[in-house]
Amino acid sequence: MKNKVVIVGGGMVGAAAAVKLAMQGADVTLLEHQPITPDSVLDSENVDIRISAINRFSEALLDELGAMPLLRERRIAPYQQLEAYEHLSNRLLFDCADMGESHLGHLIENSLVQASLWRQFEKWHIRVEQVTSQPTEIEHGVEDVVLHYGDKSYIADLLIAADGGRSQVRQLANIGTTGWQYQQSCMGILIKLDAEQQIKTWQQFKPSGPIAFLPMQAPYANLIWYQDSDTLALLAKMSNAQLKAQIEAYFFELPGDFSICEKAVFPLTRQHANSYSKGRVVLIGDAAHTINPLAGQGVNLGFKDVAALAHCLENQLDLGAFSLLKAYEKARRKDNLAMMSMMDACYFGFSNEVAPLKFLRNSALKLANNAGPLKAQVLKHAMGGVF
Repeated sequence: MKNKVVIVGGGMVGAAAAVKLAMQGADVTLLEHQPITPDSVLDSENVDIRISAINRFSEALLDELGAMPLLRERRIAPYQQLEAYEHLSNRLLFDCADMGESHLGHLIENSLVQASLWRQFEKWHIRVEQVTSQPTEIEHGVEDVVLHYGDKSYIADLLIAADGGRSQVRQLANIGTTGWQYQQSCMGILIKLDAEQQIKTWQQFKPSGPIAFLPMQAPYANLIWYQDSDTLALLAKMSNAQLKAQIEAYFFELPGDFSICEKAVFPLTRQHANSYSKGRVVLIGDAAHTINPLAGQGVNLGFKDVAALAHCLENQLDLGAFSLLKAYEKARRKDNLAMMSMMDACYFGFSNEVAPLKFLRNSALKLANNAGPLKAQVLKHAMGGVF
């Protein structure tokens, strides 16, 4: 008999888990507030302001799940270089050529990644049900788990929470979290750029917070602007002409003229679940860990969760067994925590003007850029550790 798996949340990570477990033989039902029609999303000319830096590990997983071939036919932008710096004289540049690779990763719209995974649902007989309310109760049994939505119930061998940082399933399972809200927020700005296709994504650290340039498929790009919430609120109220003037004064390395298409402000949160499972409930993606988006690693960590969970469950008779879910947590907690801590070290380490620290961090960037094997190891990790 097939194990019954219920997944709450059909975003990129939840959809990937649905396809991966269905490919391994599970009977999968996905519950989603806003089901999508994948073909209409994939064929749409509307450009999504929400994008992700898909590293090589995630690319390999998306290939395995059948999504990457669809994405290669759409708007994706492989990037070959990644640069980080505070001052122009001390730049840390990662180049795919140093690893003998064609690219470091791809910048892809979130909606396209999600739709390419949803396109696989019919092939693998994944059922999608729209839920219009919040879940109300979880009943933990010895051999199953029951999720209640009002008067409707879903019985499963394994219940997967992929419903984001404010996960209702996590709360109903009484799994606590630790973390904090950062004092800053982040503005994403979708621009149409008068320049050829760019191959380098860069990030500059400033006392007021980092800024970044993410080249999408030409002519589009995404600008990331960290600032205090009050300043971003003022910027968000500006006309496009006024905002463009502010961008030109702050982002001095843009490769050409541009027009603003869309802007949005996002709060910044760090959050880590105290446990990744309870009973037959397991957390993946943002439901388990919400990371500072400084290097765009959030979805890549979520895809690593999917791969690790699937590896632990493969060829097992009971997918909700305690030992399997704990093995998954052991495989992922340390790596997720390390990435969260590293992003915070970069964020806090560069967001101040203490003179000795400024000297140390600029010296560190200069040394790192000439570090040879160490730099190659960092680059390998940034690519997802698959080479």
